[in-house]
Amino acid sequence: MNTNIKLVDHLINSGALYSNNIIEAFRNIDRIDFVPDSLYFDIYGDYPLQIGYGQTISQPTTVAMMLEMLEPKGGQDILDIGSGSGWTTALLSYIVKNNGYVIGLERIKELVEFGTKNLNKYHFTNAKIIQADKSLGIPNKKFDRILVSAAADTFPYELLEQLNNGGKLVVPVVNSIFEVFKSYDGEIEYTEHHGFMFVPLIK
Repeated sequence: MNTNIKLVDHLINSGALYSNNIIEAFRNIDRIDFVPDSLYFDIYGDYPLQIGYGQTISQPTTVAMMLEMLEPKGGQDILDIGSGSGWTTALLSYIVKNNGYVIGLERIKELVEFGTKNLNKYHFTNAKIIQADKSLGIPNKKFDRILVSAAADTFPYELLEQLNNGGKLVVPVVNSIFEVFKSYDGEIEYTEHHGFMFVPLIK
């Protein structure tokens, strides 16, 4: 059996992965395409891996759980903050299809280049990874979903301004993941999931 299929089956059997569109993305976007060559022997383990510059490609279980919280759908515009290796950007690009769009945002120049190179292996026309500036997110632009893959010290309220009504934000804060829903009336509801560890969000 293909090793990526074994990983996906593990994520399904553990309950981390259950939505058909996200499962399909995991089956078609192979984690091996998003790590340095030196890590190939270790790629399908269910743990984070170093990709340089103090950053990691996240544990598959954590990525699966965060995407399930995010509830991405076809046709959505999604911001992927801390895109790193480009893996989550690619997964989201596969999910939103050609009538949606994904912007990966990365602060470290070398990882912008690394993530872009990895993303290009899949020839997506609905995604790109760009260099982040000192702002968090992309002010004055709105998204249907926002995913953050590094831990903020405090809740990043400025991202709520970049979220469309009816949208969702999934963001780690210290050792929790906050699953945030912005209602169609602009009201904010959130659920806190405890017990996670992430690299710090560079601001």
